[in-house]
Amino acid sequence: MNMVQVPKMVFSFHDGWDELIRLHPSVARLFALVVLPLSLLPPALVYYAGSRYGGAFVPGVTPAQWHAAAGIFFVAELLTVPVMAWLIHMACRLNDVATDYHACFTLAAIAPAPLWLSSLTLLVPSLSMAVLVGGLALCCSMGLIYHGVYALFHMRDNFKALQMASVVAGAGLLAWLLLMQIVLVH
Repeated sequence: MNMVQVPKMVFSFHDGWDELIRLHPSVARLFALVVLPLSLLPPALVYYAGSRYGGAFVPGVTPAQWHAAAGIFFVAELLTVPVMAWLIHMACRLNDVATDYHACFTLAAIAPAPLWLSSLTLLVPSLSMAVLVGGLALCCSMGLIYHGVYALFHMRDNFKALQMASVVAGAGLLAWLLLMQIVLVH
């Protein structure tokens, strides 16, 4: 899969999605080539920002606390993707959407890419910039979810795709908020 296609995938049912469906990368390949490298970004940048200017984000938190949060965050991210895939698969079954775990894992691996990339804003000690870019990344992830549900689950009903995307996005938002809480608690 070509990661350069991801921005197009936010707005399209076919650009990037058709190639991804054609390539049909295994769950292990998606995990190794997409999830693992991209999920390394936020903890690495939390570690960096916490060491350099952590007080700009959360006053009174020591660099050691930022470092612990980065490690815990990384493990939590790696666990979240397969759990999200399982939740998406369960939601599909409950809503009579015929799909397999592989398609659900593919969606769970691709959808958080903008959120992972948004962590690059931690290179700049600006909470407002991090919040602004994070909000934009969240919107892009929701676009990926909607278009991904439609493409990966071979849906042809826009309303049903939007309904499924809302369920998936809600679960994903809850998971992301829990991950953010892990950073803030430690």
